[in-house]
Amino acid sequence: MTEKLLQYIWQFQYFNPNALVTEEGESLQVLQPGMPNSNQGADFTDSKIKLGNTTWAGSIELHILASDWNKHKHSADKNYKNVILHVVWNNDAELNLPFSTLVLQDKVPKLLLKKFDELMHAESFIPCEKNIELIDQFTWQNWKERMLVERLETKTALIFEYLKKNNNHWEETCWWLLAKNFGYKLNSVAFEKMAQTISLNLLAKHKDQIHQTEALLFGQAGLLDADFTDAYPKLLQQEYQYLKKKYQLQKVEGTMLFLRMRPSNFPTIRLAQLAMLVHSSLHLFSKIKESPNLNTIKKLLNVTANDFWHYHYTFEDLSNFKKKKLGNQMVDNILINTVVPLLFAYGHFYQDTVLKDQAIGWLEQINAEKNSISKGFRALRIEIKNAFDSQALIQLKTNYCNKKRCLDCRIGNSLLRHIPPFTSP
Repeated sequence: MTEKLLQYIWQFQYFNPNALVTEEGESLQVLQPGMPNSNQGADFTDSKIKLGNTTWAGSIELHILASDWNKHKHSADKNYKNVILHVVWNNDAELNLPFSTLVLQDKVPKLLLKKFDELMHAESFIPCEKNIELIDQFTWQNWKERMLVERLETKTALIFEYLKKNNNHWEETCWWLLAKNFGYKLNSVAFEKMAQTISLNLLAKHKDQIHQTEALLFGQAGLLDADFTDAYPKLLQQEYQYLKKKYQLQKVEGTMLFLRMRPSNFPTIRLAQLAMLVHSSLHLFSKIKESPNLNTIKKLLNVTANDFWHYHYTFEDLSNFKKKKLGNQMVDNILINTVVPLLFAYGHFYQDTVLKDQAIGWLEQINAEKNSISKGFRALRIEIKNAFDSQALIQLKTNYCNKKRCLDCRIGNSLLRHIPPFTSP
């Protein structure tokens, strides 16, 4: 038994309600279990019970052990003054409290406890996968909507942190988030730090010259420190030294990672593509919020690194000719992780539900992500039609399934509720 499970049992009244008797010998009726309380004080507020012939209204506190009341020093806490009932799993102490105690241990169906134990000890992809087929499509769709909004709100929190740092400059925030996105997984933090050392005003002064834009990005990323033999990196090196001195730039500390990644994801290639995007469209956020449709944004992201990179993945090593165009998968990645969160956050900031709905609607037009999470859910025959679905399931897997938060999950709740609530233990 856990306190979270005990609270769940009380909230949904998953025990035999017939002929309830407190430890003090009083008959008990639960008229209103109350509302879960996430603030200081008892676990449930606005509760109503009937003891004998008297109706009581107030708060209810739950503990695994009755002695936890004293252990937690509730009697000395004014937030517990209006408690009307102490609900415990095991009454291990005589406390002489001014209110009654109800013991639930012998009133809860054993099948419920067994199901919960199976979920908590499951070592499968998700804890409930053995019974996942019992969940109807309506429940799935509603929970995916909740998961998607929760994920976008998490991303909104990061965007709001950026806004605090740059005095609510949305274009600057877009630049930081975009750069982080281009850094992909291994280099996202390094790209983000790099972007925060180069303001948009500075980029605007040099955006018309792609080699100067590249010099700023590569130089601040620490990738122009080698002794080059090729003419192009030497040119970038010279440009950067001039710009660094002119603007008193401070480089990012740390090293860009190349190991265990495909050459198309090398930080050199991603920085070159990012530079070209800056070169072709500096005020990206204005275009995002004013765009009538998603295809307009896709065209803006349809960039190709400059000619030098057609024959290179790094500065010194030649490779076979291949245009380093931002691929469809990377464009979708940017739409999912930069464009949509920015639009949603902007709508949230200005309480514009139309923009928030537009952001969610765009996710329905983007291809679903292909990763281990989407693969795992597809193996369970869970439908994943688009990025709306894949983002929702990433949130579900990482923040609920992996953490065994089945009692907080509508899917886990639905499966537990398949158990008849009033069967005897």
